[in-house]
Amino acid sequence: MDSSDFFQFLTTRSSVREYTGAAIDDHEITYLFDCAATAPSAGNLEAWDAVIVRDPGRREELSEAAFGQQQVREAPLLLIVCANYVRSMSRYGERGILYAVQDATIAGTYLMLASHARNLRSCWVGAFDEDPVREILSLPSHIRPVAILCIGKGSLPRELADRMPVSEHLHHETW
Repeated sequence: MDSSDFFQFLTTRSSVREYTGAAIDDHEITYLFDCAATAPSAGNLEAWDAVIVRDPGRREELSEAAFGQQQVREAPLLLIVCANYVRSMSRYGERGILYAVQDATIAGTYLMLASHARNLRSCWVGAFDEDPVREILSLPSHIRPVAILCIGKGSLPRELADRMPVSEHLHHETW
C-alpha cells in the first residue's frame, strides 16, 4: 500500500450507525484484536482490555446507558474498550491513569481501522453513563470504560462528512 492508498483508506472510513444485523463471526473478531494488539502502548504495558458483547439483552442495556443511542442496540457486535489502570500504574504511578486511557484510545482506533479493512462498519460511542456500563459488564474498579465500539455490516454513507481544514488544528512552535 502506498501513501495515496493509505490516505484513501483513511478518508473512506466513516461512522456508520445502521447495520444489516448479520452476525460477526469469531474469525473476524480474532482479526480485529490481532490488529489492536499491534497498537503503540506506553511502556509496552498494553493497559487496555475489551469486553465483547453480542447478547441482544445486554446490547439493549448498554444502549440505555448510552442515552438510548440506537446503534448500540442494533449493532450485532459491541466492543467496550477499557483502560486498565493497574497495568500502567504499576510502572508509572498516577501518570499511568492517563497512559491507560491513551492505550485504550489507540487500541480502539486500531479496532475501527481493522474493521474498515474487513469491510465492517463501526461507530465510536463515547457518550454513556459509566456507572451503569460498569454494572452491566461487572467491571472491576481499576477498569474504566473508554468507548463502546459498534461493529457490523452495513453501507458507508453516500457522502462523507466534511472535515475541518488541517490548518485549523496546527500551531507552530507555540499556541
